[in-house]
Amino acid sequence: MTDNILNRIKVEIKRTYYTFDRYKSLSTFALLYHEKELSVEQLATYVRISDKLIKIDDNHYFINFAFTSQEDAFKAAQNLLLYLDNFFNSRTSCIAIDTLNSKNTSQMVISRLTQILHETRKNSYSRIEYEDILNGLI
Repeated sequence: MTDNILNRIKVEIKRTYYTFDRYKSLSTFALLYHEKELSVEQLATYVRISDKLIKIDDNHYFINFAFTSQEDAFKAAQNLLLYLDNFFNSRTSCIAIDTLNSKNTSQMVISRLTQILHETRKNSYSRIEYEDILNGLI
């Protein structure tokens, strides 16, 4: 991940925390993995306009499901995987979801999402996981 992309993600997380602390507006962070090339424009057709997307590399996107609880983000992630499965004719995409906690630093959020995604790709049948998947690692 380049410094420019890392900084963009950190700013997005800080902006989301500010919105939550000030207006109590929920959001949920996610990290998407997919194997084939996917443009921002293509991915944007499968999420809401209010959701934020940051392309990390050819296989990863940071997603901020804005104004969305963790439960609703899970439903959105399920829909997103369905669209991607049909688009790529493949079931290799997966998503890590992290709960909103404004006490976590931006770096903590990024690290947690990366760990969740790693474990999801390695050990999950659902292809969408929360931080609960990390409980067995501690």
